[in-house]
Amino acid sequence: MCELLGMSANVPTDICFSFSGLMRRGGHTSHHTDGWGIAFYEGSGCRTFHDPKPSATSEIAKLISNYSIKSKTVISHIRKATHGKVNLVNTHPFVREMWGQNWVFAHNGKLPGIKKRKLEFFHPVGNTDSEHAFCWMLDQIRTRYPKPPRGRKALSQLLQHLTDDLAGGGGIFNMLLSDSHNLYAYNTTKLFVLTRRAPFGEAHLIDDDLAIDFCEETNTTDVVTVIATTPLTNNEAWMALAHNRLYTFQDGVIA
Repeated sequence: MCELLGMSANVPTDICFSFSGLMRRGGHTSHHTDGWGIAFYEGSGCRTFHDPKPSATSEIAKLISNYSIKSKTVISHIRKATHGKVNLVNTHPFVREMWGQNWVFAHNGKLPGIKKRKLEFFHPVGNTDSEHAFCWMLDQIRTRYPKPPRGRKALSQLLQHLTDDLAGGGGIFNMLLSDSHNLYAYNTTKLFVLTRRAPFGEAHLIDDDLAIDFCEETNTTDVVTVIATTPLTNNEAWMALAHNRLYTFQDGVIA
């Protein structure tokens, strides 16, 4: 299946190091060769790149790996197609506007029967079960809250209910979602998390002969959390996220 990568930080940070490791899994160290994508938030704006070609050989991926785009929230995805053709419209992450905010979503897994769920406000461009699930979630949120709820807790509770609903349909629902303010993570099988903060040290990628000393790249007040389907480094303490629990990250910490 696919692999996910997310980042939440308290200062604009580039994700080149982690992204380089993930991209190797798109044809060199693993079989996720059916496209890739990445979305960077810059305030309320959202910069996205997609390519249906394998990430390990994609010229666009090489550009991103070497281009320091700094962001506080990032979502990336490499695809192993199980539903939907291999083409540009089916590459994750998917983006929609709601409440004047860019919402970004990426999914790993299978959701049998998802297309039987009716849609009203949001509709897929491609034909993946993932994009249909994203549109269904936004439909439910907009129906419940035509305008943004005042508190973060109300939205988190609704998202927990919706993700539990999707996961309870007998499929696999591992996902990353952002509304530009928060990064949400949910999984039924596996997602791992790593938080880097002072004192920073050196990190070594699993999928590439590449290391970085974060002491030289960060300030003592920086907090950077990375979420991935499987750990990207072999010398850091990655923690498995609990199953069937919605996590909300803001500024690099669990909100």
